[in-house]
Amino acid sequence: MRRSSELPETLPSAFTVALASDSGVGLGRLRGPDLGRPFHGVRTRAPLPPDAELVELCRTYAPRMSEHQFFSHETALALCGFPMPTWPYRPAIHVSTHRPHREPRTAGVVGHRLQRRDPAVRLTGDGLRVEHPVRAWRQCATRWSLDDLIAAADALAADAVSGASLDALRDEIAVMGDTRGGLLARALVEARDGVRSPRETRLRLLLIRAGLPEPRINWVLRDRAGVFIAELDLAYPRWRVAPEYDGRVHADDPVQFARDADRWEAIRRAGWHHVRCLNHHVRGRGDTAVALVARALVEAGWHPPQSVSRSLLP
Repeated sequence: MRRSSELPETLPSAFTVALASDSGVGLGRLRGPDLGRPFHGVRTRAPLPPDAELVELCRTYAPRMSEHQFFSHETALALCGFPMPTWPYRPAIHVSTHRPHREPRTAGVVGHRLQRRDPAVRLTGDGLRVEHPVRAWRQCATRWSLDDLIAAADALAADAVSGASLDALRDEIAVMGDTRGGLLARALVEARDGVRSPRETRLRLLLIRAGLPEPRINWVLRDRAGVFIAELDLAYPRWRVAPEYDGRVHADDPVQFARDADRWEAIRRAGWHHVRCLNHHVRGRGDTAVALVARALVEAGWHPPQSVSRSLLP
């Protein structure tokens, strides 16, 4: 059996057919079964696995991009590490350019030609060109639900490195406009500074929408002498109730689990009711999680308004 000839060492792991041809690689070699063909006009030194991660797909597409093109929409947020809609949602590869340049038109990529505007492109750690996160968040409104936009806004506002803030998101809407019945403005009404995870966002939204008081975010619990005890993701200081979303299925890190268990005990010793909300508590409408927190609040002296469902109370 004839072995495929070696590729020039100067070719990277992902390269365009044009670059390979300029390096002296013939078309026959570029059709070799040992090479991957993730996108039209692109080859990789080995085929990508069927479940290749988004960042790997973007790295292989990047050699095909012109200098005016960049990853945008949810792709830009994903490449910068911001939360995506939950499984089984899988973000697409979005590539944009500003007029008058042309957007890409090829299978596996969603191309966008944006209106004229000063670019705000950034580079990721591995050199991928991405839209500014504030602009990418607004672009996601054409595909995402209200709660997904809230979770992303929370994450952007909590990340000082991104240069984003809730005010920056509001300014972006003021400049570029809103979509779908004011969806972005509605998201910002419920977004908050300091939220560090989409799970925390989900639990907070469940509680507020069920009629419970709005919890404080990242409340620092100290003893009477002012000594630090714990930072609480969500807290009701008036009633000394601390809801927390614990999404672990099992204790896969015994050392961390032991630290957490000591922390939970310290919170309880301080006279607080620590309410752990697990994955099965927040599924669907999240009634179980709401009931756990509502009952803790009632036991601590909270008087629920009539709008709170009686089924959630003790």
